[in-house]
Amino acid sequence: MKKSLGWLAAAMLCTAVPAHADDSAFLKSFAGSWVGKGTVKTDADSKPIKINCKFASNATESSLSLDGKCTGYVVFSRAIGADVKTDGQTYSGTYTGSSTGPAGLSGNRSGEALVLGIRWAKEVNGDRAAQLKLEKVGDNGMRLTTTDKDPATGKNIVISEINLSRP
Repeated sequence: MKKSLGWLAAAMLCTAVPAHADDSAFLKSFAGSWVGKGTVKTDADSKPIKINCKFASNATESSLSLDGKCTGYVVFSRAIGADVKTDGQTYSGTYTGSSTGPAGLSGNRSGEALVLGIRWAKEVNGDRAAQLKLEKVGDNGMRLTTTDKDPATGKNIVISEINLSRP
């Protein structure tokens, strides 16, 4: 499968959600520099790879933009980016960095998390759909979790989990 799947999880960090009364402050809380570690799988049946990531994020009342880089095994790295905007109800945008090409993002806010659907440019793990959950962890942390369906079992599996904090 595509090796970009693993890197996608990190890229999803920059996704967005539906607008609540406090979405402006929520979005702005993602602005700044982020660093962290996690694991990513290159496809549904591969072993997790440990990764290190650095991101710079800009946010306004209605948008979030993320530019970053994740490295695994010290020698493999991938540039990742995402731009998401809200219309006050839902979020939509584009993820760049996948070897399949730009992916569409859309979703909503659920409590202290953004839940975004991913629409790959080409099939990954048997289809073009996956999900990213971006959770706030305290004042200075966030967790990115990307899930996808295992083509062999049809069950949802974790493809990547990245824990980030402010440096």
